[in-house]
Amino acid sequence: RGARDRRSRGRRAAGRACPAASPANVRQRGGDTVAAGGPRPRRQPARTCVACRTERAKRELVRVVRTPGGEVVIDHTGRVPGRGAYVCASGTCAAEAVRRHALERALGVPIPDPIRDRLNAGALD
Repeated sequence: RGARDRRSRGRRAAGRACPAASPANVRQRGGDTVAAGGPRPRRQPARTCVACRTERAKRELVRVVRTPGGEVVIDHTGRVPGRGAYVCASGTCAAEAVRRHALERALGVPIPDPIRDRLNAGALD
């Protein structure tokens, strides 16, 4: 058989519609006919707080980052490069993470005093 025969095998001829499905309410997915529905809701990324160990949506947590240069910063955008650890935006979780040294364990470096003071005060904004 030639290449032309292999390409057209198993396909309908142009202009012939499938009698069981109308194009207005059906879409193709992986060769199977699937009834049309709305788009699936996007799954929200989840992260775990290092202090209380609860899993929450990433936007509900604050990221503390050890940058490649070894500096520790509070990242509100979630885009600063480096190793990150997440704490709940409430001040109690941040203070608990400092008290239990959970951030230091997660980041692998000691937390500087200015960052430690901000976390203890709950000033994460």
